[in-house]
Formats: sequence, structure tokens, C-alpha cells
Amino acid sequence: MTPEQITLVKSSWQQVLPIKDTAAGLFYTRLFELDPSLRGMFKGDMAGQGRKLMAMINTVVNSLDQLGPILGAVEDLGRRHAGYGVKDRHYDTVGEALIWTLGQGLGEGFTPAVKLAWISAYTTLATAMKPAACATA
Repeated sequence: MTPEQITLVKSSWQQVLPIKDTAAGLFYTRLFELDPSLRGMFKGDMAGQGRKLMAMINTVVNSLDQLGPILGAVEDLGRRHAGYGVKDRHYDTVGEALIWTLGQGLGEGFTPAVKLAWISAYTTLATAMKPAACATA
């Protein structure tokens, strides 16, 4: 990611934080619309799951300019997700749901440059998670 993209992701994320619970709800609604089969991977409290998702995104966003220290945690996340049945193809669906959610939450602030920055950020995260998940499978 370029320094400009990191700045765009960080500044736009600050606009999402006040609506993070709503954003989490939008994300999971969209995720299950895109792939209803994923609903079975989620058991229990979806509000709690949403809080975990937002906390994880917050950690990654705040670490974008220095991912090294959290890379092990990101790889662990990939291994855990493999244990839940997550496959490579699901990362695309999750990315699509995330980008859609950000577009909903940011409205006009979701410019093409912001969208590309978020796609780059998500791709960076997924690229770290996938090999760790495959090593587990």
C-alpha cells in the first residue's frame, strides 16, 4: 500500500467508527445475501461477532503503516478461519461485503480513491491469511 492509501484508509475508518455496530450489521447482512451458505459458519451472538470484526479491522487499520508486529496474529486468524471451514473463495465474498459496507457507511466520502485504498488494505490482509489457512487445511 502507498502512504496515501494508508492515510485514506485511516481517515475514512475514523468516519466508520461512530457507526461501527451498524456497519457490522450491514456487513453480515450483505455477506449472507452474497453467499447464504456462510450463515452456517456463525453460531450464537452476531452482535458479539460484529464487535470482534470491528475490533479486528480497527487493529489492522491502525497497524497499516507497520504490519510486521501484527502479522503473526493475522496468520493465526487465517488458521482459525480455516478451522471454521473458510475456503479461499470466501475471501472474495468477504471482501465484496466489506467494500459494499464501507460504501454504505461512508456515502459520498467513499470516493474511487478511498475504495481502491480499502481494496488494497483488504487484499493485503487476505494475502497474509490465505497461506496460513492453507497450511492448516
